[in-house]
Amino acid sequence: RMNKQVETILQAALLDKQRVELRLEPHDAHQMIQAAINNISLPIAERQGILEVQLDAPKHLIMADEVHFTNVVNNLLDNAVKYSKENLHIKLATFSNGKHFKIRIEDNGIGMNKETLHRIFEKFYRAHTGNIHNVKGFGLGLSYVKTMVDAHNGTIKAESMPGKGTTFVISFPLIIKA
Repeated sequence: RMNKQVETILQAALLDKQRVELRLEPHDAHQMIQAAINNISLPIAERQGILEVQLDAPKHLIMADEVHFTNVVNNLLDNAVKYSKENLHIKLATFSNGKHFKIRIEDNGIGMNKETLHRIFEKFYRAHTGNIHNVKGFGLGLSYVKTMVDAHNGTIKAESMPGKGTTFVISFPLIIKA
């Protein structure tokens, strides 16, 4: 756990200097998502939670840095677990249109108010979580996620309501075969 935190801080320091060199290569996004799901399945099982997965995107070949892409999905799934209530239920779905591969991660967690939602991608920002005191971190996760999505020429959007949960939609350019 300590190594992961130190690694996250070092990554944040590197991001500050914009020196992160991505190794962008053609990858099957579904395979990378499956790797992230494998990483989070134990914490979900420990909470007797449900992870509903629908990898339905007909096209899912993207230019990505495998490590950073997987970390992005890991971060979002990890947050869904950390900020969940009883009866943890996460839905992960993929879809694609002509030019973009999209991932939707939806949870039934504590949700966020509008002010928090506007600030979640700021470095070191941590929302006041009220009664949830077991969530540790430095407020770097979503800042890292946003930076990595941007570095992959993607977009990320979040919707949330207090008490209702949060939905993230990430979009990446597809590799269009000529």
